[in-house]
Amino acid sequence: MAEGALVGFLGASSEVLPHKQWDLVSCRFQQEYGAAVVRSWIKPLTFCSSASGIVTLSAPTPFLRDWVVNNYAHRLVEFWQEIDSAVQSIIIVTAHEQSFWDTTARQNAQDNTESPSRVNDFGALDPKLTFENFIVGKPNELAYAAARRVVDAVTVAFNPLFLFGGVGLGKTHLMHAIAWKIRNNQSRQVIYMSAEKFMYQFVRAVRFKDTMTFKEQFRSIDVLMIDDIQFICGKDSTQEEFFHTFNALVDNNRQVIVSADKSPSDLEGMEERMRSRLGWGLVADIHPTTYELRLGILQSKVQNSSLSIPVKVLEFLAHKITSNVRELEGALNRVIANAQLVGREITLENTQDVLKDLLRANDRRVTIEEIQRKVAEHYSVRLTDMHSTRRSNQVVRPRQIAMYLSKVLTPASLPEIGRKFGGRDHTTVMHAVKRIDALIGSDPLLSEDVRLLKRMLV
Repeated sequence: MAEGALVGFLGASSEVLPHKQWDLVSCRFQQEYGAAVVRSWIKPLTFCSSASGIVTLSAPTPFLRDWVVNNYAHRLVEFWQEIDSAVQSIIIVTAHEQSFWDTTARQNAQDNTESPSRVNDFGALDPKLTFENFIVGKPNELAYAAARRVVDAVTVAFNPLFLFGGVGLGKTHLMHAIAWKIRNNQSRQVIYMSAEKFMYQFVRAVRFKDTMTFKEQFRSIDVLMIDDIQFICGKDSTQEEFFHTFNALVDNNRQVIVSADKSPSDLEGMEERMRSRLGWGLVADIHPTTYELRLGILQSKVQNSSLSIPVKVLEFLAHKITSNVRELEGALNRVIANAQLVGREITLENTQDVLKDLLRANDRRVTIEEIQRKVAEHYSVRLTDMHSTRRSNQVVRPRQIAMYLSKVLTPASLPEIGRKFGGRDHTTVMHAVKRIDALIGSDPLLSEDVRLLKRMLV
């Protein structure tokens, strides 16, 4: 379709059928990203449905779905809104999930049976993630104590319990530990799932016109546990449903437990009323680990191993692998596996050799927040200007330099960088990177600034 024809077609968008809208979105996408990207990532997607402002697409593989979600989904929504302003979000499911939904719909139609109003759905709990295996230290003692209080209390102590912290610090471990404890008490009706699964369940209910069953299922339980609530940020319809579910449970003195990567007040894309309610109860932060806590975690892991690991090796790992517990445990597993499979003795030298790629990455790891602070200090601007909408050149250029350094010095994707800079679009980050890259070759003063900042950060 020619560009002129496309523009004309968009003018009559209200009359375009949903599956035809997908054709228009694909054309619009090709204009911005090119035919090669469309062939690789967009053409394999198929249109499934559009209802209540939510569009559902199907991807042939989980990998393709995740790639599109992480890199292009926000632009697909924007393109679709150019055609149909009622569209609020896009859900991408795999072909397997689509088949499951269709089968479920057919079974519901055939059986015509009433779903049970009270259920236990614990999802896939990891048997290793229990309270007994959780190492407590100063960074996580409040979150741990709150989690134990929730499962031990006869009445609801605080509602909701909101656990938050960075990747790999123990949020999911505590959520699983709570679920395991509650699971042993069969008198409490519980649902534990990720926010992503909650959204999929809601979309399915909307699609098959079965929202009443969905509401009854989620509002008749004793405990609702939702992991990674940040996933529904920006998903207006899902937020609306969760908002009403949350209120119904809290009003009836039912326990709600939520985890996220940020505090309620910092959840960008979450409605103000929802942020306010998430902060009603107890908000428990899981801080980055200390050396003592990391060493304790390693010592606990070693107790379950038949190998003898020198204390110096454990101390070395606790000093060097500081980003998160998941990476720390992964490093220890690599050392143990190398000893068991290759037969090499566990020494400090062999450990450094086995983990040289991981140690190198940790030595040079820089965060976007650190880059923003250094750039703001260097140019004497406020740190909040990195996230603000101010457009003066005094602020724009430092912000672009910070985006450029974030792309060069961190593994973050363009959308991730954009979110760290006040929720900006990935194309804004791409423009900033290209702009600074060009100025480095033509502006000696700016080039020297960038070199200086790199030396300060790396």
